[in-house]
Amino acid sequence: MRCPFCGNIDTQVKDSRPADDHVSIRRRRFCPACGGRFTTYERVQLRDLVVIKTSGRREDFDRTKLERSIRIAMQKRPVEPERIDQMVNGIVRRLESLGETDIPSKVIGEIVMETLARIDTVAYVRFASVYKNFQAVEDFDRFVAELRPQAPAEE
Repeated sequence: MRCPFCGNIDTQVKDSRPADDHVSIRRRRFCPACGGRFTTYERVQLRDLVVIKTSGRREDFDRTKLERSIRIAMQKRPVEPERIDQMVNGIVRRLESLGETDIPSKVIGEIVMETLARIDTVAYVRFASVYKNFQAVEDFDRFVAELRPQAPAEE
């Protein structure tokens, strides 16, 4: 592992333990060249996923990009950061268990939307506004109207 301070490629692991999420390993490292100490996290990756964009372009799946978009949708919502981490881990596991290495971005978006809908409605609407590319207030109105339970007709 390359030292983030001096770039030395010969660093030493001083301590390893399961991370708080029990899905990754936390390693404390030491660089003998500069004396710097830093922490790394390792995760099991079942397969290399490739995202197929709607334009047909292919790019490597980026877990941090997924996590960033979910955290933006969840900003200032009463959801614990650990819950967001669990959500991201669950989505990644679900993508890896699809059995395919090439995954359309539409599939990823639908899985995120489905998961957000169960956790926080406001975050769900925020994410949907970007994912579905809302252009006007009417787009929000239609989307939110679909979320509201229909009132029974009066007789």
